[in-house]
This record gives sequence, structure tokens and C-alpha cells, in this order.
Amino acid sequence: MTLKARITEDMKDAMRAKDSARLSTIRMLLAAIKQREVDERIELTDADVLGVIEKMLKQRRDSIAQFEAGKREDLAAIERAEVAVLQAYLPQQLTAAEIDTLIAEAIAATGAAGLAGMGKVMAALKPKLAGRADMGAVSARIKARLAG
Repeated sequence: MTLKARITEDMKDAMRAKDSARLSTIRMLLAAIKQREVDERIELTDADVLGVIEKMLKQRRDSIAQFEAGKREDLAAIERAEVAVLQAYLPQQLTAAEIDTLIAEAIAATGAAGLAGMGKVMAALKPKLAGRADMGAVSARIKARLAG
């Protein structure tokens, strides 16, 4: 079963269970997937759907930070609930040690030295880490590794 089909089935389950919070998040996700399919005139693969989910998660995390800064804990709680629903569709997250190992391998493979080689390392890691790690945190780790 494709990831998109699984999301659709989960939407039906949420409807049957009358779980309105989960249902609205899943509908929002399906709308984003459909919008990208219409815009690009393609059928999204599982990797593309993961990209949509990651983008939505990043938006939610940014919103949480903004709401907390503005002392709007009620709105931040709603965003956290959406993050929990969206994260259920991501594959198993990698541990810090696994990420460090992959970074070391990518640096060795690309021969990157200094911050100028960061783009090469990120390009090598992105397909391996898609949906399995926060790319912002990975970027910070690479920068620290190449700088020091």
C-alpha cells in the first residue's frame, strides 16, 4: 500500500471514529498532496509525499515557536497535535549516532574540507535521510564537523 493510500484509509478511519482533530489534519495533508499533484501534473511517489509531510512539519514547528513567543499556548497546543498526527507517517527516525556515521561517510566520500564543501555533503545525505531526520539539525551537525 502506498503512503498516499494509507493516509486516505486513515482519513476514513478518523471519520468513522469521529476524531475531528485527526481528521482535519489528515484532510489538510491530503489537500497539500493533491495541490502539489495538480501544480506539477504528476502522481506523487512515496518519497514526494514524505517531502510534503516534512514541509508541513517544518511549518508547524515554526508556528509553535511563534505562538509560544506570543504567549498563545492554546494555538501552540493545536499545532503540536497536528505535528503528532503528521509524524506518524514518517519512517523510523535515525539516532544521533547513526546520523553522525552517515555524515562521516558522506564527508569521506565527497572529500569535503571546510564549509565550502557543505553543499556536496548535504546533497549526498539528503536521499539517505529523507523523512528519517530533521535536515536542519543535520545541517548544523555538518557545519560543526566541517568547521572544527
